[in-house]
Parts: sequence; C-alpha cells; structure tokens
Amino acid sequence: MGFNFIRLLPTPQEIREEYPLPPTLLQIKEQRDREIKDVITGVSNKFLVIIGPCSADNEDSVCDYINRLAILQEKVADKLILIPRIYTNKPRTTGEGYKGMVHQPDPEKLPDFLQGLIAMRKMHIRAISETGLTAADEMLYPENWGYVSDILSYVAIGARSVEDQQHRLTVSGFDVPAGMKNPTSGDYSVMLNSVYAAQHPHSFIYRGYEVTTTGNELAHTVLRGAVNKHGNSIPNYHYEDLHRLFDMYNEMELVNPATIIDANHSNSNKLYKEQVRIVKEVMHSRKTSSDIHQLVKGVMIESYLEEGCQKIGDGVYGKSITDPCLGWEDSEKLIYEIASYE
Repeated sequence: MGFNFIRLLPTPQEIREEYPLPPTLLQIKEQRDREIKDVITGVSNKFLVIIGPCSADNEDSVCDYINRLAILQEKVADKLILIPRIYTNKPRTTGEGYKGMVHQPDPEKLPDFLQGLIAMRKMHIRAISETGLTAADEMLYPENWGYVSDILSYVAIGARSVEDQQHRLTVSGFDVPAGMKNPTSGDYSVMLNSVYAAQHPHSFIYRGYEVTTTGNELAHTVLRGAVNKHGNSIPNYHYEDLHRLFDMYNEMELVNPATIIDANHSNSNKLYKEQVRIVKEVMHSRKTSSDIHQLVKGVMIESYLEEGCQKIGDGVYGKSITDPCLGWEDSEKLIYEIASYE
C-alpha cells in the first residue's frame, strides 16, 4: 500500500470537548455571526473587511495583530465589521511549502497533525478571548470542518477547491457565510454553480456517516482574479467585472446575491502594495453604481505586522512566511479610508 497510517487522530468532538469554547465566548460568536449575516442578507449596510496574515504561523504575533485590529474595530464600528484572517490551512499549488499550522504548529519542525489541531484551536479561542473578534479561515479539508465549526464566523473556499464536490456539499451544511472563490481559470459560471450547490440541501457521505444538509443561504462569491493559459494574472475587480457578476447573479435562482473582492492573489499579481489601490477602486465603484453597492459586501486584504514576506527561519516577528502582506501602518490607514467611503 502507498499509505502509511501513522496514528488515529481525535475526532472533532473529542478535540472540542478537551478545548471547549467557553459560554461567554460562544455568546460573542453568536452576536458576531448575526451581525455578519445581516451584511450578507442586506439587512445591515455595514461593510466587511476580512483582513490578516496570509497564513497564521505564530500564535503570539497573530494575536498581537488581532489585538491591534480590535482597537480599530471600536473606532469604525458604525461603518465596518473587521473579520481577522486566521488561516491555519494553506493550499499549495505544487504541494510544496508551508501548509499551515494544522500541518506544522512550528514551521521549522516536521508535521504534527495532533499538535496542529490543538494549536489551531487554542489560537482561535485565545483571539476571541482577548479581542472579541471571531475569525475567518479557509476550508482546505472538508472533513476538518468539525474542529472549527463552533469558533469561525466566516469560511473561504479557495480557487482550487471551489470545483470540488465535497467542498460544495460540506458548505451546504454551514450556518455561517462561506465565500466561494472564482477558480483560477476565472470562470464566473463555475463560481456561481458552486454557490448554487452550497445554497441547496444534499445527501452525501461525510466522515463515515450518511448525512443530509439544509443548504446555506449565506454562500456567496469571492472575486480573486484569474490566470490565463500563459500564466499571466487577469484581475476581475474592475467596474465592468462587477456589473457582469451582478447581471449573472440576476439570471440565476440564488438568494442573497453578494460578493467579496479579494484584493491580493491574481487581482494584484501578488504585488501586495497594490491592494491599497485595488480596494480604493472597488470602493469608488460602489459609490458610483447602486447595483455594485448592493452586490459588493466586503473586501479581503492580506496584512500582517511587518510588510512583505520572509523565508521560514528568518525569524522576523509578525512577517509572513507565505505570500507577502501589507504592513500594519498601511493596513491601519487603509481601514480608516474604507470607513470614510461608507
């Protein structure tokens, strides 16, 4: 056999019982969930800013960042809902490289999934406890949803996962917003079909069980740019792109039409400082068009304490070890500028 079975990992229920979310923090999450849901459904006019490190590689620096974010949240609370990115699973294009805290709780050591699951959960709970901000994470592995289903307020489905049947079906059982990114090809139809699937009920096999789901009315689209056959990035955050998505939404039987604009990845060609300009253009498009204002519910920004990125082992506190990020000063300024548009 090509598989080497190392050990049987604890079930999500076992991990959650050992590292529970205290009742006081559960109340915070329920309130945050309601506020974020109201934005997606159009009840609230607030704007979502999903912001934070490309990968959550270190508990102390991540929680330091989120504590700073919490101070900003108080100042812009009438306009914005800040959702910290605590991304503990990272897709890798070739399978090589740091795959996130769940794989390697210490990026400089070998993978340890048991300690990774514990470290991931402890970091999320610490962040809520210290800041009152519940977070977003990416669902790279659908079978791992149970480990975080009680602590996340937002889930992203990546460009390489959005066409996968198991991801779509698993999202149909969520009770929190799930952003379905356009695939790397940029095909809007694939993205919208994934939203359709996620919004409807299904029966399937999940973690050895036969399950049914009710459908997730909070599933929506995320525009992250595309890559053409020559490997060149193609942005899709422009005014014309947003109107095209608005029109396509109207042609499908989908509830709560909504999109989030990912300002990095192929939209910025990973030129991280371009995120500032891209976000401002998106905000201007919202101000110019009532249809776009209605459709675009938020932005995603990759940001950390220190700008840019570093190699694993370089040891710079609060600097990304995956994709380059905006630094704190630029991020703080940008958040205030976003609030000024609203």
